Amino acid sequence: FPSESKLVSMGLGHEEGFGAPCLKCKEKCEGFELHYWRKICRNCKCGQEEHDIPSSNEEDRKVGKLFEDTKYTTLIAKLKNDENPMYKRNVMILTSPVPAKNVSINTVTYEWAPPVQNQTLARQYMQMLPKEKQPVAGSEGAQYRKKQLAKQLPAHDQDPSKCHELSPSEVRHMEQFVKKYKKEALGVGDVKLPGEVEGRADENNLKNGDRGTSSTVGAMEKSSSQKASQYSCYHCKQSMMEGDPAVYAERAGYDKMWHPGCFVCCTCNELLVDLIYFWKNGNLYCGRHYCDSEKPRCAGCDELIFSNEYTLAEGQNWHLKHFCCFDCDCVLAGVTYLMVNDDPVCKSCYMKNHAAICQGCHNVIDPEVQRVAYNNFNWHATQECFLCSCCSKCLIDQKFMPVEGMLFCSVQCKEKMMS
Repeated sequence: FPSESKLVSMGLGHEEGFGAPCLKCKEKCEGFELHYWRKICRNCKCGQEEHDIPSSNEEDRKVGKLFEDTKYTTLIAKLKNDENPMYKRNVMILTSPVPAKNVSINTVTYEWAPPVQNQTLARQYMQMLPKEKQPVAGSEGAQYRKKQLAKQLPAHDQDPSKCHELSPSEVRHMEQFVKKYKKEALGVGDVKLPGEVEGRADENNLKNGDRGTSSTVGAMEKSSSQKASQYSCYHCKQSMMEGDPAVYAERAGYDKMWHPGCFVCCTCNELLVDLIYFWKNGNLYCGRHYCDSEKPRCAGCDELIFSNEYTLAEGQNWHLKHFCCFDCDCVLAGVTYLMVNDDPVCKSCYMKNHAAICQGCHNVIDPEVQRVAYNNFNWHATQECFLCSCCSKCLIDQKFMPVEGMLFCSVQCKEKMMS
């Protein structure tokens, strides 16, 4: 009995958000249950980010760990009795003006806002985002932010303890990789007014060494009357107003700026969550897609591959131990498998869960035998199955008339059967 209870507690500890409903599958999913090495629900096969998991400190811990040992330590704090730093997320609460007494005060809480001292600037920034992406507590935008945090900044891209059974060598390579991207690519966008930055651009770029560009220096020399027309978004190339907030990325140089809604990953085109970006070769990336541009990612466990040995199958990369059947997890090396929705499935599971059913004999159709498919109906391509539903004439290589899963060789047979 003691060992049994120990196993249960370990399982519950592993499954943050256990039982949470799936926002995609609704009632078809019994509730979130994390697979022991895939980053998906065992019940519905959707990702953790597709489930309505109550907010916890886990996301703030993850971002806190990301900013550890970087220049962004002002955005984190260490709590007592907790060795991991916590992300000091800037929450903004706006109160509507109350015209009279005895009127309830309306407040709007943004679950995240740019960490600027000027709240008017932060409010302007929020209003320039698409409505459905504004992280107002309890809204579609808050759900969007939560989903992007999980998608863009996977914990298993920076923390070896969140990965499945890494060898000491893989842990070492991962730690070196994380240290390198924190030093060379990671950044947090600054929200400022273009006029504010213009006066300090030269100084900032000198601090950034080779990040300063001749275009910045050139921009500095223009007269203030010309400056307004010089502001354009690095992403959409459209002009920017001097009184509107712009987003700057220090690693890109302060001669570049973005509209709030244009500060997106160059790969997935999603808003960079909490303005956290990775800069590479003149492009902004989210964490996930920056890592994908540097390392192969296992299609089975979603982790980056730090081993020299891995397999390439169906145009995707896999850890050797993770090239498994998506249904039963058996290893597929040297085994016949089929692809179902881009996932490999062993033949046994395919026959049990995915194979087409013959309208003639009502048995499953082996994927290696010939079949006839019409609309959503299937038949064995044999004289015994592909027949006229009235006179049983074989219809292989013959004209036929389909009616709701039935086949007819002639109008007469169809009329006879339908009457």
